[in-house]
Amino acid sequence: MSTVESSKPKIINGSCGYVLEDVPHLSDYLPGLPTYPNPLQDNPAYSVVKQYFVDADDSVPQKIVVHKDGPRGIHFRRAGPRQKVYFESDEVHACIVTCGGLCPGLNTVIREIVSSLSYMYGVKRILGIDGGYRGFYAKNTVSLDSKVVNDIHKRGGTILGTSRGGHDTTKIVDSIQDRGINQVYIIGGDGTQRGASVIFEEIRRRGLKVAVVGIPKTIDNDIPVIDKSFGFDTAVEEAQRAINAAHVEAESIENGIGVVKLMGRYSGFIAMYATLASRDVDCCLIPESPFYLEGEGGLFEYIEKRLKESGHMVLVIAEGAGQDLMSKSMESMTLKDASGNKLLKDVGLWLSQSIKDHFNQKKVVMNLKYIDPTYMIRAIPSNASDNVYCTLLAQSAVHGAMAGYTGYISGLVNGRQTYIPFYRITEKQNHVVITDRMWARLLSSTNQPSFLGPKDVFDNKEKPMSALLDDGNCNGMVDVPPVTKEITK
Repeated sequence: MSTVESSKPKIINGSCGYVLEDVPHLSDYLPGLPTYPNPLQDNPAYSVVKQYFVDADDSVPQKIVVHKDGPRGIHFRRAGPRQKVYFESDEVHACIVTCGGLCPGLNTVIREIVSSLSYMYGVKRILGIDGGYRGFYAKNTVSLDSKVVNDIHKRGGTILGTSRGGHDTTKIVDSIQDRGINQVYIIGGDGTQRGASVIFEEIRRRGLKVAVVGIPKTIDNDIPVIDKSFGFDTAVEEAQRAINAAHVEAESIENGIGVVKLMGRYSGFIAMYATLASRDVDCCLIPESPFYLEGEGGLFEYIEKRLKESGHMVLVIAEGAGQDLMSKSMESMTLKDASGNKLLKDVGLWLSQSIKDHFNQKKVVMNLKYIDPTYMIRAIPSNASDNVYCTLLAQSAVHGAMAGYTGYISGLVNGRQTYIPFYRITEKQNHVVITDRMWARLLSSTNQPSFLGPKDVFDNKEKPMSALLDDGNCNGMVDVPPVTKEITK
């Protein structure tokens, strides 16, 4: 275990219940830093913009649906270029690292960070760290410029390589310090950003003028606060191909069943959105919504009903669903990958075999096709929507680092680019709320049972995100969660 004492959250309280959860700044622990005019003021690309720079007091609300007389609630600092910067272009020595699993858009983010540093701010020294966190001290670096990254967005994966685990805070910060790096861009999921938070805290403790910036990456869309993570739209779009293939197979044979397993270790967003987009899915199973196989109202009964009605069906299941129903050997309960994620059994194979066994016992003819497109989806380049999103994330990250902000992630909140402190996106995971309207839309679209009894619905009622929006008190305050930073090596 490696623990680093964390800095206190920066909370600014305003009138009528306004709360700004601000991000750290280099000047918080390095007072008296010189500032410089932002070179964007002389950039031809920005000469046509009416307002060059973001106002220092601009913020973005976390919730946009509020009560008429309620308080203004939690806000985050708006992203964008500032009039003054804390780095001269010639002094910047930036590095980029990608960690964790693959995701569409990784290369696009790398490309746009390099392009933003080069074209907007005239930065010449940019390094790519090879092979994730352990690459800081165990691998060679890659020199990056606009020519090197010009076409990488057309490829899937990451040109820098990636890995899970390998986080050693002291070695990583030693490497940053020894190489003279002063801007660190870290692309990865919640585990990676927990690591980034610890790196920031150690850099702050040492008093280094180094900006640490996270770009959140998870194909499962399970990072909280932000609207969505990059690569998610691409994943949903690509999942349609697998669902369509399953539908074609199922409707072409007697009692055909197409089973498609999609990503979603703890959160079923890909499965839910792919189902809603498809219109060919008869049943969607996700980790947040328990289900059962046998008995009245169970999955087997529903499958039999669908086959009688239409002669075929398509079932989508997220990889983390139904784990409690599978055989629980000690191995399956205790083994984890290098990132600390529990290794899951293949629920798609298990469910497919369970369905086959059920119909064999009933001596009913049934033809089942199982499709697992997981790695095909992860490995493709990002689509047009995600390419635009990756560009905005990367440019916002660079603007913030040049302005001296540090210890934050660049993310989209209510359609606006923002800077969010690390602790807000590592405190919990984002999950599908099965008592929410979106899940209700899915149930009405597929006409599947909810597999929930009245008690289950009551237990799963969504709790309010913030007391600010429910107490009706204009002067209400919000409890900020305690910040703990701990990384398992």
